[in-house]
Amino acid sequence: QVQPVESGGGLVQAGDSLRLDCAPSGRTFSNYAMGWFRQAPGKEREFVAAISWSGGRTYYQDSVKGRFTISRDIAKNTVYLQMNSLKPEDTAVYYCALRVDDSAIVYLRAYEYPYWGQGTQVTVSS
Repeated sequence: QVQPVESGGGLVQAGDSLRLDCAPSGRTFSNYAMGWFRQAPGKEREFVAAISWSGGRTYYQDSVKGRFTISRDIAKNTVYLQMNSLKPEDTAVYYCALRVDDSAIVYLRAYEYPYWGQGTQVTVSS
């Protein structure tokens, strides 16, 4: 079983930056597509950003474009979500999701990811 493990959440002020890391543990494979989702209190889980395995193609939710950057370090088997200019509305539990895949497809939907992390809390105060 593959288990993504997130780290890097915390409490920050509006305008600050945070970086979230995600690396798979347990049974590992060579190729992954990965995504970040978030869930705020009382709201449904929503897509934030994703990256394909082949070519490192990326896609972002409109509300985070220009502020968040998803990237990966293949040697470290780790995906990052750099979050800049954070806003109170970014407050949520952030989840890393993983799919064993070697294509250039960027997966945007939660049901396309079979493996999920436990989540890390990001709180942005105004």
